[in-house]
Amino acid sequence: YPGCCTTPLRHIEYFHDHARIEAMFFDGPVAPIAGRLEPDLSRPGLGLIFRRKEAERYRL
Repeated sequence: YPGCCTTPLRHIEYFHDHARIEAMFFDGPVAPIAGRLEPDLSRPGLGLIFRRKEAERYRL
């Protein structure tokens, strides 16, 4: 996501295995569509909101 604020950006790493964890712990993760990540520009920053309550059970 950090590259979303950089113009022009051609390549960014995307780890598909992180998608499940992002969906569990964050509201607003972006899924690739036709090989592109397009953030929701109506949300601040990276558009992610941490779901603290869901993550709490994994806390050590």
